[in-house]
Amino acid sequence: MSAAAPTTRTRRTALVAALCTAVALGATACGPFSDDAKASGPFGDLTGPQIADKAIAATKKADSLTLDLATKTTDGPMKAYLAMDTRGKCAGTLTVGATGTAELIKADDKDVYLRFDEAFLRAQAKGESTEVQEAVLKELKGRWVKTPVTDPEAKDNLELCDLNALLGDFEEGVNLAFKGKETTVGGKKALMLTEKVGAETTTIYVATEGEPLILKIVAAGGEEPGTITFTGFGKPVEAKAPAAKDVVMDETKG
Repeated sequence: MSAAAPTTRTRRTALVAALCTAVALGATACGPFSDDAKASGPFGDLTGPQIADKAIAATKKADSLTLDLATKTTDGPMKAYLAMDTRGKCAGTLTVGATGTAELIKADDKDVYLRFDEAFLRAQAKGESTEVQEAVLKELKGRWVKTPVTDPEAKDNLELCDLNALLGDFEEGVNLAFKGKETTVGGKKALMLTEKVGAETTTIYVATEGEPLILKIVAAGGEEPGTITFTGFGKPVEAKAPAAKDVVMDETKG
């Protein structure tokens, strides 16, 4: 039996849509610029767009971070919790659909390792005979599937791990953010920047102490609502290849 890896089929387009909506905040035709130039607060007289640009610039300097994503896509709900750096390391979990989670490790530029829980494996084998389902579980449960990063399915699973591309989507100079209230995100003080376009409301939470990093993005009311939280800026990413005894080669890639 082949040890083919079920794919999580993550779509970077979903994340890009969330980021472009939340950080670029649309084109100038979407509405008037913020009129809060004289408002007071942790950023003084800076306007919402000016603060957003400072936050984008600061966040793009990060060489590592942890992303916590929960969103709804046309393919269903998707969750991700991934630590990643600009050197290509990535580790965490991916959940696509109502049930089932895949653990992911990318320690270098050669291979990606995926380990699927029982719910994920059973969902992938749905419709097969009981014998096939049990064979899949026996072979893959608790073990890591090793696949070259150049494989198309591996690329699907790694789309959320590309920190350089992720931060590259942050665009300065076209945002329409309005300054909101001060709050906290994960114990850190933050300022809310908000924009409403049609039925969709997007809120960016920007750190008010230290570097003005983007701490959280919330999109509500649109086609792909969700939340992205950023933590672990500058922290080393623990991504070590599993022990050989726990690895199954994906025979379909040979």
